[in-house]
Parts: sequence; structure tokens; C-alpha cells
Amino acid sequence: MNIVIIGAGGHGRVVLDILRLRNEVQVAGFIDADLSRAGTNLDGVPILGPVNMLPRLRRGDVRGAIVAVGDNRVRLSYAREAAAAGLELISAVHPAAVVSPSAGVGANVVVAAGAVVAAGARVADSAIINTGAVVDHECDIGTGAHVCPGALLAGRVRVEEGAFVGLGAHVLPCRKIGAWAVVGAGAVVIEDVPAGATVVGVPARIIRVERGGATA
Repeated sequence: MNIVIIGAGGHGRVVLDILRLRNEVQVAGFIDADLSRAGTNLDGVPILGPVNMLPRLRRGDVRGAIVAVGDNRVRLSYAREAAAAGLELISAVHPAAVVSPSAGVGANVVVAAGAVVAAGARVADSAIINTGAVVDHECDIGTGAHVCPGALLAGRVRVEEGAFVGLGAHVLPCRKIGAWAVVGAGAVVIEDVPAGATVVGVPARIIRVERGGATA
């Protein structure tokens, strides 16, 4: 199947590498918002143009897409546009990742090299489990969430929609990271994190809470 990668940045290169290693789809090109890059190439793959090209590509021979954008809100927005254009959203799981047969992985998900998705865990659509991250048994990773490189989630952690778990953060068992919350790099979460909160430190403490787009 011919597919496009939406996002021609560093994460796009990572996704391209995964897809090449899997050798299950043919990458026809990148889609990128930077119009100045159209007609150039990245790692030997052409950058075709902006996201509004998707319906025209679908009328051709492109049948699938994956969104390779780190920003959670942008990734979800582009996923909706790709689906609206009639493209199948695919996932990219690195051959060096470990995903339990009893785990569930949705569409438009990236599981990078060295990541572990353990028994009974669930990773919802458009989430990222980045390099070397551990999602232990029965964790629940929500739509559009991002678990950054080296982050460690103990068993039965729930990460809700759009939440961001930073580089090397640790989350104790059975804790919840609320929707659109941010866990800072290296933080150790020992209590639930409210929706929209940003927490940092060891142990993690709240430094900001966003409600309805405003900062409290």
C-alpha cells in the first residue's frame, strides 16, 4: 500500500526509518506545512506539499497515512484531516520494540525503538510511545498522548487524552495523568495529576493548571 507521512521533521525521519525496517508499506512522500520545502526531499523521499493535498493524493494511488508530528493537538488535527480525505491511518511499530500479544495498539500510533508495551496495556489512536519508554502491564494510554523517550510507567497507569509524559519521567502504579496534562522531564509522579496541570520535580508538584484555555 502506498502511504504518506504527514510531518517532515525529526519525528518524521524516525517514522520513515521504522516503516522502512518493517517493509510493509511504500512511502510515496511526506506532507509538510512548510511550503518552501515542497519539491525537495528528506532521506530520499519527496516532500509533496501541504496537508490540503491529501484528497488529491487519495484520488491517485495513495491509500494510507501516518501523522509524524510531536505536538499532540496538531497530530490529532492532521489525523482527522487524513481520515476525512479517505485515507487509512496506519501505525508504525519498530522491530526492536516489544509489544505484548495481549496489548492493544490503535491506529496512527508510533512505538519507537526499545519501547515496551506490556501485557494488557492499551494504546489508543494517535499516541506516541517514544524511544525506550516503558508502558507496563494494564496501562491505558489515551488518544493523542505522548510518552517521551525513557519515560517509565508502572502497572495500571492511566494517561488520558492529549497528555504529555516528559523525557525520563517516572509514574508510580495506578496513578492517573489527566487529559492534556504535562509531566516534566525527570519528574516522579506519586499522586494523580489533574487534567490540564503541569507538574515537575521529585516528587512531582503542580506549577500550573490550564482550564478552558486560561492558566490558573
